[in-house]
Amino acid sequence: MPQLLIYIVILNTNRRDDTLACLDSLSRSTYGNFKIIVLDNKSTDGSVESIRSSFPDMQIINLTENLGYAGNNNVGIEEAIKRGADWVLVLNEDTILDPGCLAELVKVGESDPKIGIVGPMVYHHNEPGVIQSAGGVLGKYWQSQHLGQNELDHGQFQLPHRVEWISGCAIMVRKTAIEQAGMLDASFFIYWEETEWCIRIARSGWQIVHVPQAKIWHKGVQRDYQPKPSFTYYGTRNHLLTLSKHQAPLSVRLFNWMQIFRTLVSWSIKPKWEDKREHRNAMWKGVVDFLQHRWGQMRS
Repeated sequence: MPQLLIYIVILNTNRRDDTLACLDSLSRSTYGNFKIIVLDNKSTDGSVESIRSSFPDMQIINLTENLGYAGNNNVGIEEAIKRGADWVLVLNEDTILDPGCLAELVKVGESDPKIGIVGPMVYHHNEPGVIQSAGGVLGKYWQSQHLGQNELDHGQFQLPHRVEWISGCAIMVRKTAIEQAGMLDASFFIYWEETEWCIRIARSGWQIVHVPQAKIWHKGVQRDYQPKPSFTYYGTRNHLLTLSKHQAPLSVRLFNWMQIFRTLVSWSIKPKWEDKREHRNAMWKGVVDFLQHRWGQMRS
């Protein structure tokens, strides 16, 4: 029986060296039947030329408009489905894959026809034995938490297990699940888009499974990661959008609105949070734009 076809979608924006390292790791994969689409978002660092030089047969799509992480990746997802993909792996350019990663993902994904999404064990690139994400849960109040985050891997996740969402740095989705539930919601632009996608696919009847035996190392979101105010903006707006779109219980929505209110007040009046003023302003703008239904890229 021939291997199922995986299409891997990688979005690059001026990350030439990271993208080349990611592609190099994929070239060592033990799984044979996969193709890669690189989406280039108007890079000016020589990314396209370097990729073509190192990987002459690579399919590169030059994006003409920046639609954000969600919208840009949808270009690749749509192309992958047109070209006959059985599974689509949306992969960050700043990841390094273990040679057996794809094979493990396919093995678990195909073990049950009800599985619509699989994801690997994600480790910190600068701490190779420390977990960044072993899948995620929403929790009682839809706070979106990573399992195992910043824990040393001592075998606490040995078997594939059901989760509520998969880290967006490497999320592999069955074609039929995409056809049924749709692609990423481009109105999110960036942040929360993978969580919302997982919620939507799960509500269409599919299971989401984390695969510890599939391993990747992610250079982003290290322990000392300090998000920019734009993260606070998108995180606030898109969290509220997710709660609204999926009709979260009233208690959940009230809890999250109260959390936002408390944070805004704290960042406004407490001297120790003086350095959070930009984040406060970004959070408030996220609230206002949510209420005014302003989606897509943050406007100045």
